[in-house]
Amino acid sequence: MERKAYIDAICEKLTERKDELASLISQEMGIPVHFSMGIQVMGPISGLQIFANLAESMDEVTEHDGGYITVKEAVGVCSFITPWNFPLFQVIAKVGPALAAGCTCVLKPSEQTPLCTFIFAEVCEQVGLPAGVFNLVTGKGSVIGDTLSSHPEIDLVSFTGSTEVGIDIAKSAATSVKRVCQELGGKSPFIIAEDAPVAKAVKYVIKDSMFNSGQMCVQLSRILVHESQYEEALEVAKTVADSLVVGDPTDKGTFLGPLSSMQARDSVVRYIEKGLAEGARLVTGGPELPEGIDKGAFVKPTILGDVNNDMAVAREEIFGPVLCFIPYKDEAEAIAIANDTDFGLSSGLWAEDKDTQMRIAKQLRAGQVKVNGPAFSFAAPFGGYKMSGNGREWGASGLVEYTEEKAILTGR
Repeated sequence: MERKAYIDAICEKLTERKDELASLISQEMGIPVHFSMGIQVMGPISGLQIFANLAESMDEVTEHDGGYITVKEAVGVCSFITPWNFPLFQVIAKVGPALAAGCTCVLKPSEQTPLCTFIFAEVCEQVGLPAGVFNLVTGKGSVIGDTLSSHPEIDLVSFTGSTEVGIDIAKSAATSVKRVCQELGGKSPFIIAEDAPVAKAVKYVIKDSMFNSGQMCVQLSRILVHESQYEEALEVAKTVADSLVVGDPTDKGTFLGPLSSMQARDSVVRYIEKGLAEGARLVTGGPELPEGIDKGAFVKPTILGDVNNDMAVAREEIFGPVLCFIPYKDEAEAIAIANDTDFGLSSGLWAEDKDTQMRIAKQLRAGQVKVNGPAFSFAAPFGGYKMSGNGREWGASGLVEYTEEKAILTGR
């Protein structure tokens, strides 16, 4: 199958350049190189391989009772606008299923982290992908974005970024009634059930949410703990957060590198200060530079206690290494607090009892629920509820977004 062969070849060439890709991404956005290699490079390549294997499903013909068959076709020309915080990851999440479906595409990467997309374009050319199938344009989203979302010859636009920009893109796309797929903001909850091992759950969520210096739409940033275990959880959180090394992203021992820019640091610091002004307790961290660092876009891993859901730090996406701990009285209140948000991208919980796991997971209004600390799955559908977007990425569900289903009815 020609499409599968091309995607297989792209996977092979990207893997050959994995060290270069990991280093470039680290240099552009500050993530430690050892993390960059895993989640930013090799993880997405494994996801691309899944799309290669799914490409063959596009040729399937399904017979139905009632005298008709259905076939799948490529949706057409797609435009992609990708973010800076997961540059190759998000390129593959969009380009991968588009190629598998047989679409052509135009990619506009973030102007902050474009270098890995240049390598991706080189690889597409090296494997002989026909001219015009993959197209790369660079520049500011404010200049290029409207054309990519409104052009009448584009059939689908996929965007990852802020909810505010996503709304503008959806409005622009509406003039030609094109398909819109968006992965937008998040303010994800993590419920620690009463029967959970508190120390284990807190250690997991601190490290999971501080990864990438907290610059993730899926960050589990609101930690909900039963009031009887609340102070214990804060003590563990302080110990774990204080153990995370902030510093040079080329050092193997570094857990948090700098944020993407000084502007990003200024924004995170303002949120920390706002949270304290609203009455949050500073458990650890704070607005000052980490000890031993006198310049740069570094932020201490920060834990805020005594937070309630009315505070700005609990409602707005901070996009930094800042976690809010919120107490709850019972399971019903925990679920109510978790769902009391405009967003619904990700969520998580830790519970020992299987019935409790499923009972809570089914009630959380989010596109994904992570139960007891699983790794990210590139086969599972990923996407949001509410103002976190629409559509799904990765795996078979990600491929569906780039297809049209046609019914062929036969009379005899």
